[in-house]
Amino acid sequence: MHESPILAEVDRIPVGISACLLGEKVRYNGGHKRSSYCLEVLADCFDFKPFCPELAVGLGVPREAIRLVGDPAAPRALGTQHPDLDVTDALAEKGRDLASRMPDLCGYILIKGSPSCGMERVKIYHENGIPNAAGRGIFAAALMAANPLLPVEEEGRLHDPVLRENFITRVFALNRWKTEVEADPGYHALLQYHSRSKYLLMAHSYEGYRQLGRYLAEAHSLPLQEAMDTYIAGFMAHMAQRASRKSHVNVLMHILGYLKKSIDSDCKQELLDVIERYRRAEVHLVVPLTLIKHYLKRYGSDYIQQQSYLDPHPYQLGLRNFI
Repeated sequence: MHESPILAEVDRIPVGISACLLGEKVRYNGGHKRSSYCLEVLADCFDFKPFCPELAVGLGVPREAIRLVGDPAAPRALGTQHPDLDVTDALAEKGRDLASRMPDLCGYILIKGSPSCGMERVKIYHENGIPNAAGRGIFAAALMAANPLLPVEEEGRLHDPVLRENFITRVFALNRWKTEVEADPGYHALLQYHSRSKYLLMAHSYEGYRQLGRYLAEAHSLPLQEAMDTYIAGFMAHMAQRASRKSHVNVLMHILGYLKKSIDSDCKQELLDVIERYRRAEVHLVVPLTLIKHYLKRYGSDYIQQQSYLDPHPYQLGLRNFI
């Protein structure tokens, strides 16, 4: 996909990952689930931190498989052959412990269907072995509860262009927060982050864009840490909503407004035409964005050129070539 690393090693973003996805033979049957996309593409952007909670709680390789059993609201992780093997509490503790030990993580990629690591739709069984419902893996649930800001996704879902772009956008957004705001806290840094993120937020949630704008108008009267914590919690929650074609069109039209007085009518019509083609799903998002960025480079103000919406992740990943 590319010939040289996208980010220098020192700039790569720390992201947790199920160890089996990096080819480590840690699955119950001694196998792995190597992800070529993670290893051959994302590894150029992410500094992967592999972890296998089942290994960490003392289960060997190979080992008896475990499954979720009982109450769908609070299932237990039990051995499939020996139900007295119960690693529920130990797996949950590993999730909480990892969240505590690795606060710098900006994302986590999990393995699908795992009773420990599955993010969703993990089978939960009745005690008689009949499937009952679907839920979340024990480790994954504890990790996500302990670090609700953390973007989490399953490797299999990264093959969906919209889900893939949404997850990676959130990873980079959280990394910018950590480097631009957490590293040097202040009201100015908070306001600057929001200012640069306005149109990215608008693409994911117009209501979130309005709510957080109103919140920051009064945030200077609050203790700084409270203001920061409330803002980023809301921001990451709204960013978890998938941007739609309609919302992207809305943002593109807002950005076009910054060019109307600088470009002639033919150029404006060209931009309107390509945005309309995107709205009708005749071209991908990269097409109107490339043209808009061409004009912004010549005529755009510093404010609009610095919007993270324009470059929320490295262009080499090609994420907007498919949405």
